[in-house]
Amino acid sequence: MQDISNSLHPDRLLAAYKTARRDLLAEREPSGHWVGELSDSALSTATATSALAIVGKHGGGERFAPLVQGGLAYLAGCQNADGGWGDTDKSRSNIATTMLVRAALELAGTAQRYGELIRRAEAYIEGEGGLAGLRRRYGSDKTFAVPILTNCALAGLVPWGEVAQLPYEMACLPHRVLGLVRLPVVSYAIPALVAIGQARWFHRPPRNPLRRWTGRLCAEKSLSVVGRMQPASGGFLEATPLTSFVVMSLASIGQVEHAVVREGVKFLVASVRENGSWPIDTNLATWATTLAAGALDAAGGADDALPCLEWLLSCQHRKVHPFTSAAPGGWGWTDLSGAVPDADDTPGALLALAAMRRGVDDDRRVDLDAAAAAGVDWLLKLQNGDGGWPTFCRGWGALPFDRSGVDLTAHALRALHAWGDRWPERTGVIDAAQRRGLEFLARKQRDNGSWIPLWFGNQYDPAEENPVYGTARTLLAYRDLGLVSEQPAQRAVAWLMSSQNADGGWGRGVGAEAGQTSSVEETAVAVEALLTDGWGPSLEGEVAQGVSWLVRAVESGRHRETTPIGFYFARLWYYERLYPVVFTVAALGRAVQVLLRGQLTEGTRTDEPPTVRPPR
Repeated sequence: MQDISNSLHPDRLLAAYKTARRDLLAEREPSGHWVGELSDSALSTATATSALAIVGKHGGGERFAPLVQGGLAYLAGCQNADGGWGDTDKSRSNIATTMLVRAALELAGTAQRYGELIRRAEAYIEGEGGLAGLRRRYGSDKTFAVPILTNCALAGLVPWGEVAQLPYEMACLPHRVLGLVRLPVVSYAIPALVAIGQARWFHRPPRNPLRRWTGRLCAEKSLSVVGRMQPASGGFLEATPLTSFVVMSLASIGQVEHAVVREGVKFLVASVRENGSWPIDTNLATWATTLAAGALDAAGGADDALPCLEWLLSCQHRKVHPFTSAAPGGWGWTDLSGAVPDADDTPGALLALAAMRRGVDDDRRVDLDAAAAAGVDWLLKLQNGDGGWPTFCRGWGALPFDRSGVDLTAHALRALHAWGDRWPERTGVIDAAQRRGLEFLARKQRDNGSWIPLWFGNQYDPAEENPVYGTARTLLAYRDLGLVSEQPAQRAVAWLMSSQNADGGWGRGVGAEAGQTSSVEETAVAVEALLTDGWGPSLEGEVAQGVSWLVRAVESGRHRETTPIGFYFARLWYYERLYPVVFTVAALGRAVQVLLRGQLTEGTRTDEPPTVRPPR
């Protein structure tokens, strides 16, 4: 990579980087970390509204009526032109969210008031295939299909016979055994398995007398399992939909006063927003902070992230986690009690600590190194037999979500590499884990050279996948490990370049409905990955176009524009306010380092004092 002055003056690049960096630092909290803000979610709002309406009908009184009406008012204001709802105000309609909104309207007793809105919603649902369309969307994974149908059955919109009976008795088994019995829901959905399973059993009792007996026998014990898994906040995984499904199901069978329901209701009441909506999750503070630290480090500015060091260390889980039985040592996505250690946030924290380690004294490094050692051990123990890393639990492979993911694996490999030479006695173990991880990545690469991530999607892609994100993030592992000349990396680079849009950015299909060809998030991650010596001289012009696209975005203020980005196989959607800014800082910081060889002008990192957001 050489000078880009032919297509972009270096002063413009430096100015854009400084602007984006300043914007990112301005988002910092007084404690030195970042919180960000998740988008409002029609899906979450519909489930929370249904849950509170059902609690009110089964003994909760009218105290939740204002929240229910506020949620309905929000939903009424965001129906799409086709009659359906998308997960966010920037999302396409989908049958799942539309069915959930339809159920909420029914449960709240507002069918007459919103008659025209309901008519259009039902027409959309019918056009998408109704129940068959919903099942087609989720396939064999019952994690979301069954809760959605349960919500609809509670509203009287579908018969209970359409709701699969979940084996809630299985929750009474030891957690280490659950991964072997091939449950119909993913590892994190045990609370929903129990609550929905008991609701289905109550509303449509099984005919088999043995099944009725085991159901009665395990009802109380399985609920006690859920109680032990419920965090102090009351919100399972800090997630509104999961908590809502548990609350509505148990309330419908007369369990309004059960501690699980009471605490779940408290979470829902505490997390509603002023506009009447709920987000998909409370926040992604740990994830946002580690992304920000990594972005600042791209141009050698990791010292800017040092104020968050103590906070980040405090987020490490020090005990066996009651939700997944995860060993100590990992990080979750937030500092809140509902977080669960996972194989994306733990590598993110390890990479951030590695960057910040350079700016602390020897005494502070002792604590930092101890935390990193525990995190590395946690990652090594989580690696699956296929060489990849899953999200939460090793060995749960019945459903796609629980299988190894390429984005998780690439992230884990980068973290292991960042710390691999710190402890010589672990070198052999880490080398073996990296070798197996790279073999996994090579096997999972598609014929066209791309990789498909687990946690991010593109709603405009025909398959709702995001190969740009998956390929770019995986290439970072090959970059960090010094494997840029390897065939999988070279094939991936060729694919990534072939997917560049005519305007110089990336983001497949975005232009048709968003008024632009490319998105900030995808352009930034692609540029960051491609700014690596060794990909080949033919990339210089194309990469410069991508950098220029980002610079123009900053100059026009578009670097703050968000795009819905999916998680869980892109079947749920959200956007995060910090993503476009963080990714832009990472890409332009990398451009400063690679294209300008680190020649920062005076004051690029020091001319503005650290800024923080005022307390809220």
